[in-house]
Amino acid sequence: MIYLDNAATSFPKPEGVSARMKEYMDEIGAPVNRSVYARAQETGLVTLQLRERLARILRFPGPATRVLLTSGATAALNQAIFGFLRPGDHCLVSAMEHNAVMRPLQMLADRGVSFDRIPCGPDGRLDPAGIEPMLRPETRLLVMAHASNVSGTVQDAQAVGRICREHGVAFVLDAAQTAGHYPVDFQAFGLSALAVPGHKGLMGPSGIGALLVTAEFAAQLTPLLAGGTGSASDSEYLPPYLPDRFESGTPNLPGIFGWERALQYIEETGVETLRRHEDALTARFLAALEGAPGVRVCGPADCWGRVGVVSVDFPGRDTARLAERLELEYGILTRCGLHCAPSAHKTLGTFPGGTVRFSFGAFNTEEDADAAARAVRALAQT
Repeated sequence: MIYLDNAATSFPKPEGVSARMKEYMDEIGAPVNRSVYARAQETGLVTLQLRERLARILRFPGPATRVLLTSGATAALNQAIFGFLRPGDHCLVSAMEHNAVMRPLQMLADRGVSFDRIPCGPDGRLDPAGIEPMLRPETRLLVMAHASNVSGTVQDAQAVGRICREHGVAFVLDAAQTAGHYPVDFQAFGLSALAVPGHKGLMGPSGIGALLVTAEFAAQLTPLLAGGTGSASDSEYLPPYLPDRFESGTPNLPGIFGWERALQYIEETGVETLRRHEDALTARFLAALEGAPGVRVCGPADCWGRVGVVSVDFPGRDTARLAERLELEYGILTRCGLHCAPSAHKTLGTFPGGTVRFSFGAFNTEEDADAAARAVRALAQT
């Protein structure tokens, strides 16, 4: 089987990730922040190392205490959106957003929060010049996907961040499709908060993610959960300090151990090295599909300004049936449909039928890209 669904979750994981999770389960088993014996201290050290690795990879100026661990990018975005916006506030988003952003905003629309979508071009790219005319006095937040999970289109986060800073608007970036695949620089982008999942380009297990925040943004953020933190146990109120204020309950410790090992692999390999590999596979795949009859590739025509996510539209065809045939006849695993991003598909002109998405990862090969291109060409003709 050829796995080309890395935009959903990376597979396989780097060597040692599952072993590290098993080691925690079989040999350590201690909580974090809740005792002082040696194994509990080891758990605390690994958790700190995870935060520090994330800060280095994502160019976050720190401190590591402002790397808040969550159950995933969706939880991180929910914390940022629900925790920050108040009735009467206005929020801007791109027209390419995932439902992890749009569903919270639709819920908040019933509570007095308004939002508008910044238009994007037919390749999914947002023109930063379109932001300023949409700003209002009550605009407090802009949320944007760094790269589309449908078309792979990468947005100019640095330009958007500059506009947000000039107008005093908080800027939250969803890096679900770029973290680990593409350089992400918290400081250069001028971010207020950055949401990342553990299980995609950062190659860890599912069920864990992070929200990295500035001190200013955190001070305006209401926690969504309240409970035990292992700290300030003499009080029935949440601790005022980070990360404890936003990390009530027992964290996903097997996930922490596995993710920390995955991040070690990324640091040793280098994000730029991983990017070059995925760019080469994506370019090879796109070149092989150029001019293919019965096929439309969504998003940018080449590798400039995109990650290794390629959606293929077979106009008038059933994407679910085509994805099934890719698996049964060619051994290729993809994702079909609307990818939890109806707004993006409307922008790209592929709603409601959706597309078949091919997404490359660190462990895919040139042979995988060639096989996928041959299969697409064959399916388009049958």
